[in-house]
Amino acid sequence: MNSLTPGGAEGPRRFPDGFVWGVGTSSYQIEGAVNVDGRGPSIWDVFTHAPGTINRGDTGDVACDSYHRLDDDIRLLTELGVGAYRFSVSWSRVLPSGGGAVNQPGLDYYRRLVEALNENGIKPVATVYHWDLPQALEDRGGWGARDTAKRLGELAQVLAEAIGDQVAMWITINEPLQTVRQGYITGTHAPGHRDLTLASAAIHHVLLGHGYALQAIRAQLPDAVIGPTMDPQPFHALDAAAQPAADALDAEYNRVYLDPVFRGVYPADLRADLRPPETLIADGDMALISAPIDFFGLNYYRPHYLRRGDWADLRLGESPVSGHPGVVQYLPPEMPRTVMGWPIVPDGLRDLLIRLHEESGGLPIHITENGCAADDYLTPEGTVEDQERVEFIHGHLGAALEAIDAGVNVAGYFHWSLMDNFEWAEGYRRRFGLHYVDFPSGRRIAKRSAQFYRQVALAGQLPPTPEISFEAAAPEVPQASAAV
Repeated sequence: MNSLTPGGAEGPRRFPDGFVWGVGTSSYQIEGAVNVDGRGPSIWDVFTHAPGTINRGDTGDVACDSYHRLDDDIRLLTELGVGAYRFSVSWSRVLPSGGGAVNQPGLDYYRRLVEALNENGIKPVATVYHWDLPQALEDRGGWGARDTAKRLGELAQVLAEAIGDQVAMWITINEPLQTVRQGYITGTHAPGHRDLTLASAAIHHVLLGHGYALQAIRAQLPDAVIGPTMDPQPFHALDAAAQPAADALDAEYNRVYLDPVFRGVYPADLRADLRPPETLIADGDMALISAPIDFFGLNYYRPHYLRRGDWADLRLGESPVSGHPGVVQYLPPEMPRTVMGWPIVPDGLRDLLIRLHEESGGLPIHITENGCAADDYLTPEGTVEDQERVEFIHGHLGAALEAIDAGVNVAGYFHWSLMDNFEWAEGYRRRFGLHYVDFPSGRRIAKRSAQFYRQVALAGQLPPTPEISFEAAAPEVPQASAAV
């Protein structure tokens, strides 16, 4: 089947009534203003200023300066035609010490944001935790400490009380897999640990933080729509020899986070050195983690392929799979991929949606992140012709439609990202946005993909080909901006 013409359809295909069209960002990646209005340092402030951690020594000190350009970003959203905006809260901007005294100017910023969104008919979708842990909590043990989970519940309570009347949907945590894997195993993300003992504790405490945040929001806002966002990584065995490794990696990357939320247990086949110790799991923890949620947020970027292979004689497209001698990860050289090196497989989104539908018991699923990095540049005419991103969006929306046809309750799609931003360890060299950002000036320019996505969101339907069928351009946002 051609993923660019889902189901072989000759005409446009409509999404269900009420389908949510949105875009996403996160606080550290766009806000800047790290030393403004009482904000305390986060683990990313510290990590990015350590030598050798980030490409070219980039930091999020300024990023897209969204803290001072709120009006500009609201204008981007309204011109894009989306109905929802997923943002995250900078924990250290609201609670500089991780708990205790509230920093009112920081809280006021988010109040202005959600009010401006609602005034423009855009539903605010608030992510409580998107990786930027206050350094004060890291100094007291970070996610290795149980108290950090409780403090996340405190943050959620503060937010629910302050802006709960304005927020349409709540996401408790974002990608616990990456919090643990890159923050505590590989050390490639803040706080940069490489410690399996800490990692196993962090698994439980991040999930427990989800439970405390869910409990706090529910107590304050009984009718709130709440769920976590995760990024399951599909592992496919290309031969029988690789199947045990695929199963083990599925437990390590996916089921260790899914099973506690959906079933209240950790997978029995999880590797022993990552299994949270029983001494950390208090009575009631698993019930808190598995408390009912209203939706599941899915971030999807890529699958993985495994096959039998010789580590001593790797072939083109192969790399070793740690802990599984004789098995390699394989990326066929002819397979399309993004500039991140990730394979482009829209069908993987469809299959993952179907799996999550079955595992969650039919919960609504919002695709809370999906997008691609590309080598975007301004043409002499001042445009960004990112046709590869247009094709990426078209293919993945087609896959979402196929999942809907299969009975999955796909409730929304949030493209990542509204604009180019600080891309974690990659710094500013990787651009995911629908809008090009000239970082020295902060100028935002709509890419061709923004025009395409606007067309789809406004029509609520996917055209048969990845082309812009009518004028949907959003004008460039002026450089000048009133400070917030």
